[in-house]
Amino acid sequence: MVKVVATDLDGTLLRSDGSVSSRTRRALDLARRAGARVVFVSARPPRGVGPIAAQTGGPGLAVCSNGAIVYDVAADAIVTATTLEPGIAAGVMEVLAEALPGVAFAAETGRGVLQQPGYGRVVPDDEPFQRRVPDVCAAGEPIVKLLAWSAAHPLEDMFTAATAALDGLAEVTHSGSPGLLEISAPGVTKAGTLAALCERLGAGPEEVVAFGDMPNDLAMLAFAGAGYAMANAHPAVLAAVEGRAPGNDEDGVAVVLEQIFDNTN
Repeated sequence: MVKVVATDLDGTLLRSDGSVSSRTRRALDLARRAGARVVFVSARPPRGVGPIAAQTGGPGLAVCSNGAIVYDVAADAIVTATTLEPGIAAGVMEVLAEALPGVAFAAETGRGVLQQPGYGRVVPDDEPFQRRVPDVCAAGEPIVKLLAWSAAHPLEDMFTAATAALDGLAEVTHSGSPGLLEISAPGVTKAGTLAALCERLGAGPEEVVAFGDMPNDLAMLAFAGAGYAMANAHPAVLAAVEGRAPGNDEDGVAVVLEQIFDNTN
């Protein structure tokens, strides 16, 4: 029996234009009617998850910011937040500035983004939530995710260099955005937070089905009793995960859920 359906959003549940298809909405409803809890597990902050939840009937809880936040969608409330200590964040920035010359930093607070000088990544929908500060570590706001951005370094090279340089100081991953690394407190991952949430919901790993497409989804897909890599997934995900779903533009999550819950079209 599947008790929890855990799904990434971008490149997974969402089509490439950011929409949720009618077929996907029906499949999620099918899972809920069968008694499964649908949990979004995303690198997105809460403000980026709420509108998607509204299109799908809304899960009660979502895992946001790569596992740093558990978010109550209906209440628009951050239930738990695991932050990166300012001293550790400062150390991470110092190490990465040496390993990746020219890198610039921002910090996701859960409700907004603090940007240091030189940080040039543009996310139009986030503009109302952005604030320029001299030093994210001295701003007095929580750091749920540190963002390291560079227009000069290829993403995979950045990830390799950062992983080696940080050596366990913090969790480093990426979700495919050009030039952007996402850094969380040590031990914070999508998988760890999902596992704690599943325990709270009374679901073991064997009762979880999960979907993802990027390296930040790998641990979650390994945790789930049934983990599915999207056909459009990053090569590292396709190499590591046996389960396959059609691509996000082919409603791959819906296809698998229909099979699991015995839906006939």
